[in-house]
Amino acid sequence: MALLLHIDTATEHASICLSNNSQVISYAENIDPKNHGAFLQPAVQQLFQNCNYELSDIDAICVANGPGSYTGLRVGLASAKGLCYALNKPLVALSTLQIMAAAALSHLLKTEQATDYLLCPLIDARRLEVFTAIYDVQLNTIVRPTAKILSETSFQEELNSNKILFTGSGHHKLKTMLQHANAFFYNVQHNATNMISLAEENITTNHFANLAYTEPFYIKEFFDPKKA
Repeated sequence: MALLLHIDTATEHASICLSNNSQVISYAENIDPKNHGAFLQPAVQQLFQNCNYELSDIDAICVANGPGSYTGLRVGLASAKGLCYALNKPLVALSTLQIMAAAALSHLLKTEQATDYLLCPLIDARRLEVFTAIYDVQLNTIVRPTAKILSETSFQEELNSNKILFTGSGHHKLKTMLQHANAFFYNVQHNATNMISLAEENITTNHFANLAYTEPFYIKEFFDPKKA
């Protein structure tokens, strides 16, 4: 298919990988959310030193473009766009929530009949708020990404007719308040390898991001207390 560089610094767990024809060639990760900026560029350099490719060999760069950490999203997208400009390569911007759903699906396929489930990734947005969306097992969007205040009645309509697997950093908060026979919870840690199939699908359909105008997808505007 293609030689692709994948970058995900959107959440607490950052990672990058190089894939060729759907196979992981090299991988690196960082679990210190305060250090994503310092991690990324040296990690990309080391990634290519570990294999027989040059940066100029890649066909495209793929980035997790939100929602997620304000700083993490800016770090990832700025680096991806800078490399694309320098190398004259296209950019693929992916939803962090869809990447998380892909990771959950990979877990589900190992243990259950995946066709019975919907996938609901949850990113902790502090207090009782999360960034979330719902996907089917083909990773089609059922409920678009949104910011949601959790309660004991959250997702009731969807749960009444579907089993839902809730994952991500926000699933612990929901688990404490939601009692429903169709609600299942599992802590699946996504990473850059879960971007591969999504990125290749975008490339096949020529769905590339505009280098000049693409911005991080925050869902909510960043709150700056200095301007409040």
